[in-house]
Formats: sequence, C-alpha cells, structure tokens
Amino acid sequence: MPAQSEKPETAAFRPYVAAEVRMAESTSRAVALGAVLGVIFGAVSVYLALKAGLTVSASIPVAVLSVSIFKWMGKSTILENNMVQTVGSAGESIAAGVAFTLPALIFLGFQLDYWNIFLLAAAGGMLGVLFVVPLRPPLVVKEHGNLLFPEGKACADVLITGEKGGIQAGKVFGGAGLGLIYKFLMGETGGLSFWKAQPEWHPSWYPGATVAGEITPEYLGVGYIIGAKVAGTMFAGGVISWLVLIPLIKFFGSQLPEAIYPGTVPISKMAPLDVWRAYIRYIGAGAVTMAGLITLARTLPTIVSSFRAAFKELTQSKRAGAAAGEQVERTESDLPLTAVLIGTLVMVVVIWALLAFHVNPGASGNLVSAVLIVIFGFFFSTVSARIVGLIGASSNPISGMTIATLMGTCLIFVAVGWT
Repeated sequence: MPAQSEKPETAAFRPYVAAEVRMAESTSRAVALGAVLGVIFGAVSVYLALKAGLTVSASIPVAVLSVSIFKWMGKSTILENNMVQTVGSAGESIAAGVAFTLPALIFLGFQLDYWNIFLLAAAGGMLGVLFVVPLRPPLVVKEHGNLLFPEGKACADVLITGEKGGIQAGKVFGGAGLGLIYKFLMGETGGLSFWKAQPEWHPSWYPGATVAGEITPEYLGVGYIIGAKVAGTMFAGGVISWLVLIPLIKFFGSQLPEAIYPGTVPISKMAPLDVWRAYIRYIGAGAVTMAGLITLARTLPTIVSSFRAAFKELTQSKRAGAAAGEQVERTESDLPLTAVLIGTLVMVVVIWALLAFHVNPGASGNLVSAVLIVIFGFFFSTVSARIVGLIGASSNPISGMTIATLMGTCLIFVAVGWT
C-alpha cells in the first residue's frame, strides 16, 4: 500500500561505522574499563532500586566517561567506546535486577551467600544476552525508524561527538557536584534542611487522597534524562493511583469490617500508603502484564520470521555462503541459533542445580521453576526490548514485570497443587 511505504521503519538501517570497516573493538582495555564503570554504576543502581524502586540507565554517563578517559589515555576507536558503554551498562542492569529480586528471598528467611547471588545474576544475565540475539532483527532492524530507542540514540550521539573530538566529562562531574550541593541544602541526613525531601499533603476534604513527592537529586536527574513526555506519563500514573484509585478503595472499602486479601487489616484502618502497598501495586503489575501481552502479539510475526530465518541458517548456513566466496558482513554476524539454544539449555541446568542443591533442596518444582524462568524471561525480554525502544531503559518497569512473573508462577503452582 502506498501509505505504508512512507512509514519510517522502511528506511534502510545504515550503521555509522560501515560493515566493511575493520577497527579495534573488543580490546582488553575496553572490557576492563567497562567492568570498572559497571561496578561503580552498579552500586548506584542498587542504591536507587532499593530506595526508590526504579533505576536509571548508565549508558550515557558511561559513554561520556569512556570517551574522556580514553582521550586522556591516548587514541581510541568509536567501537571501543561502544564496547565500554555496553559492558558498563550490562553490569549496571544486572545489579539492578539483583536488587529487585533477591531481597524478597532474604525477607523470606533464605540465607544467600556471595556465590549464590553471583550464579543467579550470571545465569539471568546470560539468558538476557541469549534472548536478545533473535530479537535484534525484528526490533532493531525491521523496526528502525519506528522504535526510536531514545537513550540508545543519545548514547550514540555522545560516541559520535566524542569521535569528532567534542565531548567532555565536565558535564558529568558538574552534574554530580550540583547533586551534592542540592543534597546538602536539602539536609535529608544532615546539612542545612532548607526544604523537605518528602513533602506531603492530605486534603481533609478528599479522604484517602495524597499529594506528595520525593524531591531528591536522583529523581530530578531521572526526570531530566527521560524527558517531559515520559515523565508526564509516569506523573499521570501517580495521579490515577493517589487521587483516584486509592480514594475510591477507601470510600467503598471502609464500610467492610473484614480485611480483603492481600490486605491483612480492614481498609478502614489503612493509611493511603498501606492501600497502595496492598492493592495498587498489583493493579500496576496487571497493567504491565496486559501491555506485555499486547506488545508480544504485535511483535510475534517478526519474532517468528526471525526464528524461521535462523532455523533456515542451520541447513543453509552463512558458512555455505562463505565457502562459495560470500562473506557475512560484520554488522550481520550474529550468534548462531544453535549456540543460543544450547546456551539456554545450559542455563536451565545451572538454575535447576542452584535451586535443587542450594536455594530450595528437595522441592518437586525446581525443574519446572527453571523452565518457567526461561519462558517468562523470553516473554519479558521481548516486552522490555520494545519498551526500551519506545521510552528508554530508565522508564522500563522492571519491578512491575517481577511482580507479574511472580503472580504468573504462583497461579501455575496453585493450578497444579504445589502450593
């Protein structure tokens, strides 16, 4: 159709570094610097995840620091800098995933040592990498121009600017300095206390409603990164929760003398925050799950076509083309599907062994749990990839996906009589 031919996604994707260009990329110094920055920003992500329930992508600051550090050390390539931000961002993302999940096990009484945490995080990170391989063609190549990947584009702009000699790390350190001054003036844990970190207002004429905010440097930075449109969407969700749903629940539920599951006390005795914890979070998790199902339904045709193409390569592989004098372009050289499948099976075994011998010995559902981890992992990898393409990694509702996964697993276990 003529109208469809003008869609942005039909524009050919052309990488900044041409496929035929050969330059340094996966060097030891790039991997080492990425690992160091990943540890630093991983600690920041864990702090934000535990304190605020959200994280901020480290790609942009890692890219800025990489360009600046390599410029100080000597000449580097744009692909080396890209490798640094990739490694650094991966470390930060895995740390955030750990912060969203493992504290629940600690609260339930499980003793988690360093190696258990390391193996769980490594297995989850490896599965994420493996799942991204078949998702790259449908979500990055075929959706080019449709999915904007705002933070990824900003990161690419930083790397390109650095390649041309126009990037400085001063803005990153300047932002850190402003955050320090702001925190000192706010005085949350000492300082001058010029204003409250968490102002609240409970209007007496609107029972159950709360107008509040946590005006901290990390949140101001998050808002600056994600922009007004995404911040407005998140603000709208807060308005619906705190000024519509919670007052409605308080109004209709206050007449009931008994607690309504999952609440443990009657609604009449709940504060607005208790209502949010008992009910609103699960409503949000359901919304995330439904959005994920819609997203999966929309992307399923391209995912299936990607898998078909990958299976075709098993019998009519790129190696055959190379033997005939045809060479695979650097930008099209993906991990073979056989490696993806074998790696996924290995991760299932690793997760099962960890559950069976360390976390939950003797339980009958350990193998099923390992398989469910892979199924839910692929589903939410697809959802996450599309969300990141639409609104950026910092706005990816990881905690909501975690709750949705937990609810889905519990429903399956209840259905088969395991709990």
